[in-house]
Amino acid sequence: PLAIYRKEVEKTFFVYGGTTGAEERQLLCMVSYFDHKTNRVPRPVVVHDKETVNDPHDNPSLAIAADGHLWVFVSGRGRVRPGFKYRSIEPYSIDGFELISEEEMTYPQPHVINDSGLLHLFTKYTGVRELYWERSADGFGWSQDHKLAGMRKEGDSRGGHYQTSAHRGNRIGTFFNRHPNGNVDRRTDLYYVETDDMGSTWRTVQGMPLKTPITNVESPARVADYASQRLNVYLKDMDLDSKGHPVLLYLTSPGHEPGPPNAPRHFRVTRWNGHVWSTTIVCPTDHNYDMGSLYLAEDTWTVCIPASPGPQPHHGGGELAMWSSNDEGDSW
Repeated sequence: PLAIYRKEVEKTFFVYGGTTGAEERQLLCMVSYFDHKTNRVPRPVVVHDKETVNDPHDNPSLAIAADGHLWVFVSGRGRVRPGFKYRSIEPYSIDGFELISEEEMTYPQPHVINDSGLLHLFTKYTGVRELYWERSADGFGWSQDHKLAGMRKEGDSRGGHYQTSAHRGNRIGTFFNRHPNGNVDRRTDLYYVETDDMGSTWRTVQGMPLKTPITNVESPARVADYASQRLNVYLKDMDLDSKGHPVLLYLTSPGHEPGPPNAPRHFRVTRWNGHVWSTTIVCPTDHNYDMGSLYLAEDTWTVCIPASPGPQPHHGGGELAMWSSNDEGDSW
């Protein structure tokens, strides 16, 4: 989570990675907000200075508790650089933050469940990238770290995963891929799991309880077998629709290297329609790291993606395009 709107104050709070702009740049973990009443953004605040780090892997994520306090989770990087948790001193304020903890965590994805506290999904580098979760009633005292997924195929010496998550009400869902033999350049396949009890039980979308950590490649949590199609999977954004069904925006590609040899690359949307998983292609694109956002309104679904090449074809980014669907993703 990078931006969160709170109607109580009519503000959208957001975090991002800034920099000093000096010749020897360093990462600054920033926070600010857009005031919908004034249409203005105040001067951003540096929550954490990464000092010697010049790497956006350490960018922050955001959560806002039921009491209005902002929580900024600053990513670490493996076991070399720690992660940090900060809390705003005042509710709905960016004027000051207090450091709560320093710990091992990468790619933080915190989710606030108002009646229960925070569930935090994150990654640990255990030789590979494995998925973990922890929970807290108040953000100060946390459970132990629980491994969610660390699967490897028979014959693989290592595994690993990337994930993207979202929540609606007390349900938290996450899509993730897998890394054959720990090789992120071959990331493939698609999995989905969810919990409605703060991680005590993880289930498939059909409600089947799963034993964690998930270690079997052929797990019931698997949504799509892209390895057999020799396609890589790059996760972009997910949400839960008005019916509570999970929807994922992602990209598939024949390989990790940029340029025409690994075309065609496609933005895809996979959704649970209440009975089966359904996948459609939105459009082609020209780089695996073209990012995108997914918006699921009641009548119209929209994706905002840099799907037009722009001035630097076959590089990340491009001209931003909006694609819409009026039939829940069946056509775009």
